[in-house]
Amino acid sequence: MILRVVKSGMMTTVKSDKSENGVLNKRTLVLQELGGRYESSYVVTALGSLATIEFAEGQLVVASLRFTTREYNGQVFMDVIANEIHKIND
Repeated sequence: MILRVVKSGMMTTVKSDKSENGVLNKRTLVLQELGGRYESSYVVTALGSLATIEFAEGQLVVASLRFTTREYNGQVFMDVIANEIHKIND
């Protein structure tokens, strides 16, 4: 899907048992569908090497997103993870 970067957070590192060295790069992005200012937006987490890519506001990207849910203390939360993300303009 083609999306526009609305916001790009700072890259951080978090502890992770799933990574080889025990830490994982993480960046939060706000991506919006094209069309107008009221199109659907997603708060997306980029992990690993995807988190090291710098994105500018207004940047167009092609992204493959994975939507997952999890339960914690009786509440259900949705996570949106970027499987792939590529810049299509600089």
